[in-house]
Amino acid sequence: MAILNPPRRIHRVLTAGLVPAAAAVLLLGGCGGAPAGTASVKESGEPAARTEAENRAASVKVPEATTYTTVRGAPKDPAPDGVTDGLVVNPSTALPVLDRPDGRRIATLPTRQLGGPTWVPVVETSGAWRRVLLPSRPNNATGWISGEGLRTARTPYTVRVDLGRRVLTLAKSGREVGRWRVAIGGAETPTPTGRTFLLATLTRNEKEPSPLVLPLGAHSATLDTFGGGPGTVALHGWPDASVFGKAVTHGCVRVPDDALKALSRVPLGSLVLIRA
Repeated sequence: MAILNPPRRIHRVLTAGLVPAAAAVLLLGGCGGAPAGTASVKESGEPAARTEAENRAASVKVPEATTYTTVRGAPKDPAPDGVTDGLVVNPSTALPVLDRPDGRRIATLPTRQLGGPTWVPVVETSGAWRRVLLPSRPNNATGWISGEGLRTARTPYTVRVDLGRRVLTLAKSGREVGRWRVAIGGAETPTPTGRTFLLATLTRNEKEPSPLVLPLGAHSATLDTFGGGPGTVALHGWPDASVFGKAVTHGCVRVPDDALKALSRVPLGSLVLIRA
């Protein structure tokens, strides 16, 4: 298996000309991901048309595994507190997602979403099969994909969010490189717990409330939608430092400016471990 460079970040700039007004509302609220139907930014040299393999995958009546969908029958993450060796994968073509090796097809993993490549962490290996975390509902959903047709990389980063202490820590190669007080979800809109990952990077022209939003592969357990989006939980900045250490958000994690700067260097697919 060839190990490539770490996943490249695609910073998607939100401007009035490219993104519907609903996205601005959504990002100002700080949760939810980008609204469906927003134009994607293609990587240099990538053809706009679907490949034959992607067309075949799309023809099967199962959902794409994206932040907008629910994957029914997806096996639950067996180790929601577990760390991995940092292996992350990106499908070079849309791949079937199965409920077990050589099992039933439950979804399709697309090559891209939210304007960038779909990088997901591998949490288990069985022969040529890889068990990965999915960005879809329900939270803690996993699926099995073939090891063929994957771009691979390793990320040294792990993000941990301790909801009880309201602290976020960032580790690189097992060594803590940053620790910050953060704001978490309130009593009626708690931040979900478990093992998830950094799904995408969204940037905004405006500096407040946050110039950068980092959606995760997790969703609010109490909100089906937020600001027109699918209730995706994210890490993002906040201009009022008095919120840090408090449970006041709609489920997202608000972080200080220096934490956001450090998190902006974390590759897509990196693990985010959220515990109560």
